[in-house]
Amino acid sequence: MNISYNWLKQHVNIDSTPEELSLILTNTGLEVEALDVVQSIPGGLDGLVVGEVKTCEQHPNADKLRVTTVDVGGPELLHIVCGAPNCRTGLKVIVATVGTTCHPLIGEPFKITKSKIRGEVSEGMLCGEDEIGLGTSHAGIVELPADVAVGTLVKDHFNIQDDYRYEIGLTPNRADAASHLGVARDIAAHFRTQLLKADVSAFKAAEAEGTTVVVADAQASPRYSGINITGVRVGESPDWLKEKLNVIGVRPINNIVDVTNYILHDLGQPLHAFDADKIAGNKVLVRLATEGEKFVTLDGVERTLSAEDLVIADTEKPMCIAGVFGGAYSGVSAETTNVFLESAYFNAVSVRKTSKRHGLKTDASFRFERGTDPNITVEALKRAALLIQEIAGGTISSTLKDEYPVVIKPFSFHVSYANVVRLIGQAIPNEEIKSIIVALGIEVTSETETGLDVLVPAYRVDVTREVDVVEEVLRIYGYNNIELKSQIKASLNTVEKPDKEVVLNQLADLLIANGFREILSNSLTKLDYADDSETAVKLYNPLSSDLDTMRQNMVFSVLSAIEYNQKRRNFDLKFFEFGKTYALDGEGYKETQHLVFAMAGKNEAEQWNSKKDAVNFYNLKAAVDTVIKRLKIEGIQIQDAASSHFAYGLNYMKGQKCLVSFGAIANADLKKADVEGQVFFADFDWDVLMKIIRKNSIQYKEVSKFPAVRRDLSLLIDENVSFDKLQFVAQKTERKLLKEVNVFDVYKGDKIPEGKKSYALSFILQDEEKTLTDKQIDAIVQKLIVNFEKELGAEVRG
Repeated sequence: MNISYNWLKQHVNIDSTPEELSLILTNTGLEVEALDVVQSIPGGLDGLVVGEVKTCEQHPNADKLRVTTVDVGGPELLHIVCGAPNCRTGLKVIVATVGTTCHPLIGEPFKITKSKIRGEVSEGMLCGEDEIGLGTSHAGIVELPADVAVGTLVKDHFNIQDDYRYEIGLTPNRADAASHLGVARDIAAHFRTQLLKADVSAFKAAEAEGTTVVVADAQASPRYSGINITGVRVGESPDWLKEKLNVIGVRPINNIVDVTNYILHDLGQPLHAFDADKIAGNKVLVRLATEGEKFVTLDGVERTLSAEDLVIADTEKPMCIAGVFGGAYSGVSAETTNVFLESAYFNAVSVRKTSKRHGLKTDASFRFERGTDPNITVEALKRAALLIQEIAGGTISSTLKDEYPVVIKPFSFHVSYANVVRLIGQAIPNEEIKSIIVALGIEVTSETETGLDVLVPAYRVDVTREVDVVEEVLRIYGYNNIELKSQIKASLNTVEKPDKEVVLNQLADLLIANGFREILSNSLTKLDYADDSETAVKLYNPLSSDLDTMRQNMVFSVLSAIEYNQKRRNFDLKFFEFGKTYALDGEGYKETQHLVFAMAGKNEAEQWNSKKDAVNFYNLKAAVDTVIKRLKIEGIQIQDAASSHFAYGLNYMKGQKCLVSFGAIANADLKKADVEGQVFFADFDWDVLMKIIRKNSIQYKEVSKFPAVRRDLSLLIDENVSFDKLQFVAQKTERKLLKEVNVFDVYKGDKIPEGKKSYALSFILQDEEKTLTDKQIDAIVQKLIVNFEKELGAEVRG
């Protein structure tokens, strides 16, 4: 949402600079994502001054040039060569001095330098309109009034003011702030000042009936206001109005439509102007559409309406989809002379459903579907009618229609001072709490020593309970003003469990250092990707069939990213993602946090002097083991992965809990996601990980002064015996001196009996206190051989 700094000043007195106000808005919850300078004229006429031509003589070497001396208020006259036919002595002109950058209407900006033109020195430029972006004329230099003071800045003479545009990241709950008035309310609350009220006392309705209004569905349209204006002249808007809209990125169309857009962004109240002569029967009917009714919207598209769509119709046909989009035949055109102006409050749920049903997102629907102010419709109508009269002429020719059968009341409840302090966690004086509440436009109906009874305006659709008011008080009081009560302790072992965010960031850094890139996928996917359609969480009003289900697995999220990259010729991929999966769980829902990563293509980029291999299962396993080692998880059991998503793979278990499943993704999933080649995928259950890991304690240990010893064994074992079992037996046999067990060769072949395989293992032995003797080493190796034979049926090969 874009907001203009100068526009805000129409609603509240602001002494802060644009930069200071940016920080204030962010601190009150309206996060400023960008602050840009906006100039109505490119360059803002900076550096241009008013000068007076003192002498003007023919250039000795050029018939069409003149040599002038110009007074710009400096200690000396400037010598300037000029080719304009209207240049003459005594003329007040616009001068671009040396160093000034000019922004022409056509072409690139250029900088004025001191130069020689046909042998004569020129120390500036006398400017025409088109040379400085002031207009389109190229007939000669600009002639200023004779009474303009020499040396006056041209931007001051033409009253050119820079504006500043705030890009605010408006959160969905702050529908009340979707306008300049809404943002000004927060500024007024911060400074404990009053808003500036617009004067609409000049508004006078006529006695004639005008267009008849009938609201057939008061639930979908609780309030509907309108008025007739006759004799308007549709044309271009005045510069001030076009500049206001341009600053916030709204394209001016014509004076009538521009007024409705201006009021929309000024007050947050959408308006719609109908050509009154095109309203059949001179009657406006607010009704539900009939099922299958056809309607051509302003963009020229014929749409089929639902019986749940609210429309603004005449006696023959719909003219507008209420709160969403206007019609192609009833809107204001260049031939329009009579206008029916609408200002309404529509049911937010109704507008939201219609907007999604037809895939239409407009500035009006954005506000209606979040909740507008039901009590501002008439004020907005008066403001708009007066503006239309001012810039388009015409006469207010009817009574003001206002169908409002059931007045929407403010939210009423009690606010306890004690609860405010308890929830915020800091003592705030009662008077301070009350002043903030009043400054926010919340009415205090009664007060006691312990709290307040309040009435919250209906436009604050997000403030309906006491806790909401507490949040408002904290927002205006300032999060930065809350003192931290907890002490920061230096010890690394003060708590048993680590901080989840710290662990997450550590693992992200680890994976990035190992060549992975983080991705962020949409939690919405299609039902075809679900593991179990019966427990899938489906959306009632999906944006599309490809986004109709909350994901049940992370496999297809990663595959979608791989497929996207492969189609753009990017094949060597290493991705990781932190995300959630969702499923129905009885009467409720279950969310599970995951860390996943995937590998595809080559392990490293190809080089001219080496050939890189494709990623394989062991590259993936190495990455998984790196994470496990970083988390200092020990005592892991290994199982074959049984997931249908894997062609083959492993599970790392801790007791009955599966920490991670990893392996090669099944061909069926690759085909479904349209992914080429093999993809290796690991899925950590983040919730399980966080339950078993402990806060990392940093321990320092002196490097051993005594050497490590390696011994190798070649064993003949059954095919079903895994390395994990061999490692377990070895570590059980020698717990103190055995530091590492590794497999460095696996062989199956003709010389090996059927059903057998050969494993070559290495053992690293080390004593931290003394050098191992051959006798000790041999004794350990013999114990290993005995236990391998006894527990696993292994045979030592020569």
